[in-house]
Amino acid sequence: MKPDFWDDACRDLSRRDPVMGRIIAERGHAHLVSRGDPFQTLARSIVGQQISVKAAQSVWNRFEAAAGEVVPLRVSRMRVATLRNCGLSERKAEYLKDLARRFHVGEVDPTHWPSRDDEAIIAELVTVRGIGRWTAEMFLIFNLLRPDVLPVDDLGLLRGIEKHYRNGASVTRREARQLGEAWRPWRTVATWYLWRSLEPVPVEY
Repeated sequence: MKPDFWDDACRDLSRRDPVMGRIIAERGHAHLVSRGDPFQTLARSIVGQQISVKAAQSVWNRFEAAAGEVVPLRVSRMRVATLRNCGLSERKAEYLKDLARRFHVGEVDPTHWPSRDDEAIIAELVTVRGIGRWTAEMFLIFNLLRPDVLPVDDLGLLRGIEKHYRNGASVTRREARQLGEAWRPWRTVATWYLWRSLEPVPVEY
């Protein structure tokens, strides 16, 4: 389902930024789609760190089979050895158990997120071992569909800015942040279209 802000964001960005307007026009009717439930989305992000998409899916399949059901209580009770047998490193196994425990006891509580701003949610998520700011920002974009996230640590975003706004010249995170001010309050949408300008097939997080 298309985010309810998407069409308004595209019209506004296209009107204010001719470069972004061209990129949006070239991408047709594609749009951001929410993926999964909060716990599984974050668990997948941990499983997939520093390995290929294919390898991550293989490990996830084994993990899912071993868990029976990927829910916080079940995962929190799994042995590290069982998780290791799924192909997870000891560190990732510990990260998954920490994530599951925090969800189970309510230290990480998705029911509070609709009333909280982006930075408050990021601050909550980065307390979990194995989740940094980039992962939290991807979660805001792909799970919560927040409209105004600018992940300046994302290489795809920086490459897109370099290609379309800097004639291929390198751009710093600070410069990307400054450029992104012009896209408020739709920085998620601008980021998504810059990603699509480099890779037409959307990545799922």
